[in-house]
Amino acid sequence: MENGSELEKWGFRGNEKLSAALASAVTVRGILMKLFESLSKDDPRPTVPLGHGDPSAFPCFRTAAVAEDAIVDAVRSAKYNGYAPPVGILPARRAIADYLSRDLPYALSPDDVHVTIGCIQAIEVTMAVLARPGANILLPRPGFPYYESRAAAINLEVRHFDLNPEKGWEVDLESIEALADENTVAMVIINPGNPCGTVYTHQHLKKIAETARKLGILVVADEVYHHLTFGSNPFVPMGAFGSIVPVITLGSISKRWIVPGWRLGWIVTNDPNVLHLSKRLK
Repeated sequence: MENGSELEKWGFRGNEKLSAALASAVTVRGILMKLFESLSKDDPRPTVPLGHGDPSAFPCFRTAAVAEDAIVDAVRSAKYNGYAPPVGILPARRAIADYLSRDLPYALSPDDVHVTIGCIQAIEVTMAVLARPGANILLPRPGFPYYESRAAAINLEVRHFDLNPEKGWEVDLESIEALADENTVAMVIINPGNPCGTVYTHQHLKKIAETARKLGILVVADEVYHHLTFGSNPFVPMGAFGSIVPVITLGSISKRWIVPGWRLGWIVTNDPNVLHLSKRLK
């Protein structure tokens, strides 16, 4: 029996919609991999993989010894070998809240923090929560393609807004207003930007917040590269504008602390008003 006929007997198949989304996604990493594959193995010239997403692969990057010691101490304490609460253990949530609050005009509490298995799971959880029937989400173009593939897997409609290269890859706010309708649940911004490396100014982030407020949608702020800035613009968290619009911040320890294999991320609710979450003014 031919393979095609044999496969027709079985009910399992790949997700055609997801496969199409992945096939259509053009990524910096994908292009670089094709370039590396095209290089001759006998070519003596060294290559520097600027699209590499794992800084720990290079010996010049190493996380702080104090972080390594903390992991060792936690393992040897035998206090954390059992099942953790679904939102994460309290010491971790408190530490994340305290750390992120340094850059905010209000103080986060541990109840505002949901610990995840890296930022990828933070994206998955957030997208799943937003994916009510008929909903759509606004994603940046260019952006991080995992959002598109995840949306395809959960039948969440994607609408793309452009980033303007002539204005430092700022969000085209006019296109946001043109794309949104009564079924739009959120817009995603990535700051510092991936793949363009943009760091948005305080003024531009405020305009994004005001536009989202006007449209009545959440802002999902992917800040996995927070404080990894090398230009003239300092990093400003989107949560600083939580009094204007509800902000869901996604992040992790992977990039800044050079430990992507530790798989620790977070979802943080920055919203002192709309959802009536408790915040302590500083």
